[in-house]
Amino acid sequence: MKFKYNKEDDILLIELNDQNIDYAEQSGDLIVHFSPKREAVLLEILDASVFLKQAAMQLPKNIVQSILPRSTSPSIAYKKK
Repeated sequence: MKFKYNKEDDILLIELNDQNIDYAEQSGDLIVHFSPKREAVLLEILDASVFLKQAAMQLPKNIVQSILPRSTSPSIAYKKK
């Protein structure tokens, strides 16, 4: 699995495997690219910074802090669990 982030366009690409891409389907800010065998090959997350901030709000604060260094950790309002 490979991750690439395009800061200029705020797109996160998650390459799941190296199969050929046949077609893609989009739902909101998520685009999934599929192989001819209908296996997911690539995920594109548009407005990735918004998505990641929202995803991080769903995780307990200690997990987010263990993943992101303080210098890069976004300002997040956490839900009490």
